[in-house]
Amino acid sequence: MSEDKEKLVGYLHSVETGAAVDGPGVRFAYFMSGCPFRCLYCQNPDTWNVGSGRKVTLEEALAEVEPYRDFLRSAGGVTISGGEPLVQAQFVGELLKRIKSDFGLHTALDTQGFLHATVDDAWFDAVDLVLLDIKQFDPEKYLKLTGKPLQPTLDFAQRLARLRKKMWIRYVLVPGVTDDDKDILRLADFIAALGDSVERVEVLPFHQLGAFKWKELGLDYTLEHSPTPTSEAVLHAQGLFASRGMRVV
Repeated sequence: MSEDKEKLVGYLHSVETGAAVDGPGVRFAYFMSGCPFRCLYCQNPDTWNVGSGRKVTLEEALAEVEPYRDFLRSAGGVTISGGEPLVQAQFVGELLKRIKSDFGLHTALDTQGFLHATVDDAWFDAVDLVLLDIKQFDPEKYLKLTGKPLQPTLDFAQRLARLRKKMWIRYVLVPGVTDDDKDILRLADFIAALGDSVERVEVLPFHQLGAFKWKELGLDYTLEHSPTPTSEAVLHAQGLFASRGMRVV
């Protein structure tokens, strides 16, 4: 390894050794610190600042997954999430390469893609699957929800389709915020046009599990009184995506 890579460090918020909702099978998940978004429903606002994480070298990060490599080879793989992993694109890119070269594991990247233009196409060579969060399809509502423009994320989805990278699209259903039928159907049409790179769409019901973190950090949590969507509402949203020919869970 070059001297520059030996000096490369990243900032980890946390790791999870038995993640079951971050890609296929059982995953080892790295949660990186740093995120440019300020999503109203963020369940981990404590990941927003890069410096709040634990400083690690590449070797130290790899040492965390190494004990599980044989199990993960048959059970699932490794997911890099956040925060937003592309905030630390150089470190995450090298980590993905080493997970492939050293351990031969399936890799997944959990991202909203906003910062994709900061890396070249080759950066994604070590990525087997992208878990892509598209949080709204109406640009004005998206800006209000996240604090950032929508278009870079849509451009990223089209880039992944061009690269023929497998995608799982994730959509958080928030009553009164992301549950408008028109918005969902427009997103479904966009996703359908991406072709067979999209393996599935996941409709994730909003919940209040991260609300206490906003309070602890002294942040204004505007969705404090927003309900979790009913099972009927989730099924309805799933049906809208399925109406465009997609596999939905």
